[in-house]
Amino acid sequence: MPGNLLPPDAEPRWRPAQLHSSIDLPGSQRSWLLDDGSLTGRLIASHSGRFSVQRLRQVWNTPRPSERLLLGLPQRQRALIREVVLQIDGRPLVFARSIFPASSLTGQLRHLRLLRNRALGAILFRSPGMRRSPFELARIPGDNHYLPDFLNHQQCTWGRRSCFDIDGKRLLVSEVFLPAFQPWQSVLPVHRSQRGKVSAAILRPKH
Repeated sequence: MPGNLLPPDAEPRWRPAQLHSSIDLPGSQRSWLLDDGSLTGRLIASHSGRFSVQRLRQVWNTPRPSERLLLGLPQRQRALIREVVLQIDGRPLVFARSIFPASSLTGQLRHLRLLRNRALGAILFRSPGMRRSPFELARIPGDNHYLPDFLNHQQCTWGRRSCFDIDGKRLLVSEVFLPAFQPWQSVLPVHRSQRGKVSAAILRPKH
């Protein structure tokens, strides 16, 4: 699609996680959606199959309005937008959309331009001093244009997003758990080595 990657009505209705009650967000789902460790690491740990990342597209374009707000970007400023699918044995489990402002792709993060089919989380969670904002969640219809056409389905699914801050450089990561995602019941290991590194929440930019 020329111009913006998504039509104007494609944005999910993102809401702060604390506004979702235990009724609409059961504990088994909450433990995944609000887990502040590496999703890539947890997917690998909960499956016996082969994990892979399929890059769908990576382009310079204008982020969606709510994405610009979270990142504190001017209205027409472009950013590097990357969309991938996280897979186990070739089965799509999670659709991920990442927004990298140009100002964040410098210094130690300049190599993020060249991720190709590598997992972003595997890099972010090795970064000293990395901080993560509180999650926003959304129930996303299967035919919403936020998802690529080939991932469309007939049911609603959960999505989450948060900002990462590394040495003052901010980026946004959104993840949609697809219908094939089944390990809602898997137990979160208590020895997760990455937990605690993101306990200091970052806030929205002030305008």
